[in-house]
Amino acid sequence: MRPEDWPAVRSIYLEGIASGNSTFQTEAPDWEQWDANHLQACRLVAVQGDSIVGWAVLAAISARPVYRGVAEVSVYVTPSAHGQGVGKALMRELVSASEQYGFWTLQAGIFPENVASLAVHASVGFRQVGRRERMGQLHGVWRDVVLVERRVTGDVC
Repeated sequence: MRPEDWPAVRSIYLEGIASGNSTFQTEAPDWEQWDANHLQACRLVAVQGDSIVGWAVLAAISARPVYRGVAEVSVYVTPSAHGQGVGKALMRELVSASEQYGFWTLQAGIFPENVASLAVHASVGFRQVGRRERMGQLHGVWRDVVLVERRVTGDVC
């Protein structure tokens, strides 16, 4: 992913926001804020023809050094590419890249209604580790969040 990809990435993010099942966010930030909140490593886009149809990134869960190998995953696919394996391909590449950069735990919080995202995460080795009930409200409705994680086997330090 390059900075010039931001308009397409933002557009796909807005589609995810509009779905009501991807995030608690209700609007997309500007590039500077988004860029500051995501790690420079492991920023990926999926391209079909000459169009970006999906993206995946990591965000640090903490600035504390002990958590340097733990990151939160975000993956979004434009609705016109759903069911084509784009999300799975992005996740496979993200997992591979994250291990090369020394991450030992990837985690995500997913709305339980987003069964496609849960399935994509499970397909690359994520497991459900919990459920946070009434985590927050989206448009006045309390939403639960399923917590999933993937841990590297062996030592990556």
